[in-house]
Amino acid sequence: MTADALDAPILRQAPPANARLPKPRLQWGAALKALRRLLNDKEDTGQVFEIMRALNGTSTADGYQRLLTTTQGGRIAYERQELAAKLMDDAWLDSMPAGSVGAAYREFIRSEQLSAEGLAEVSRRDSGEVDIQHPYAWMGRRTRDVHDIWHILSGYHRDGLGESCLVAFSYAQTKGLGWALIALGAASRSRGADYPYVKAIWQGYKRGKAAAWLLGEDYERLLHEPLEAARKRLGITPATIYDSIPPEARDAAVPARM
Repeated sequence: MTADALDAPILRQAPPANARLPKPRLQWGAALKALRRLLNDKEDTGQVFEIMRALNGTSTADGYQRLLTTTQGGRIAYERQELAAKLMDDAWLDSMPAGSVGAAYREFIRSEQLSAEGLAEVSRRDSGEVDIQHPYAWMGRRTRDVHDIWHILSGYHRDGLGESCLVAFSYAQTKGLGWALIALGAASRSRGADYPYVKAIWQGYKRGKAAAWLLGEDYERLLHEPLEAARKRLGITPATIYDSIPPEARDAAVPARM
């Protein structure tokens, strides 16, 4: 589910070279309308990106600035690799060793008939800002492109509850209010259910908060790591409440499949 929200509206025409980007304004009305559409149709993934654009404020810029504070993060920011292109390289994915994060990711996207480019295409709808050449836009794309890798690392599947837990996990990691709104919307729809959906979503947030900052990871290196070793290194604990709920009951929780 990462999401690709820029931190400020970018002008359609190029601004003067010395112009500053305007401070982003939170658009709660647009976000709530998009949330209602999402809760009524969880296949409408485009609403996720509408919510991110409306509410993520400075979270992407803040994430980029945090990336610059470490040696590895500074290198990653300097190289500015587009992860979607790398994740669409079938030969590269096929080279991943058995039991690795990358092997699990490869099986996940192929079994679910997903692709990094497919998610990117959804993020481009109704927005001309996604692919601009700007560090914050690149950071937004990076956040979007690791969504399915976070599915693998977190152990959450693409059912409604898995996506709900992962958006709560993602809020803890990114501090983007769009993620928080979707998680709260899912929790509100899940109250009083026969299974502990709300507790599972709350655990998703706590797991994301306890884990290392995943946006600072070198994903080429990470995908080659053994999955369980990577989870241990990153402090990603088991999803015990989610795992306790039968798979056939997990789609009762709402958000979109990304």
